[in-house]
Amino acid sequence: MDSLYDRMGVEAAVDAAVALFYDKVLSDERIRHFFDGVDMKRQMNHQKAFLAYAFGGRGDYAGRGMESAHERLVEEGLNDEHFDAVMENLGGTLVELGVPEELIKEAAAIAESVRDQVLGRVKVG
Repeated sequence: MDSLYDRMGVEAAVDAAVALFYDKVLSDERIRHFFDGVDMKRQMNHQKAFLAYAFGGRGDYAGRGMESAHERLVEEGLNDEHFDAVMENLGGTLVELGVPEELIKEAAAIAESVRDQVLGRVKVG
């Protein structure tokens, strides 16, 4: 069976999704403040690499773990409401790009599987 990455249309879809996703996130008053001062080009490249890996694409992910990558944000108040806002923006992005509902559900399940790590409630490794 092909990976979610392959079924979503590989790299072009991930590139389009990340660009549209961050447009939505940076317009969302609930969460945009978490990106103040962030090099968005670098962030988007990092996110593309992570999604390619998480969705079963080729290559390894050499970035920090979820807890470490989000530790500063948790200290700044990142919580379930913010995570929900990110999930909402991710879902909206995939709908807007015409991704089939079953693939959106699969992508959401992958994202949801790291909620506790992102929010610093589970130590991994």
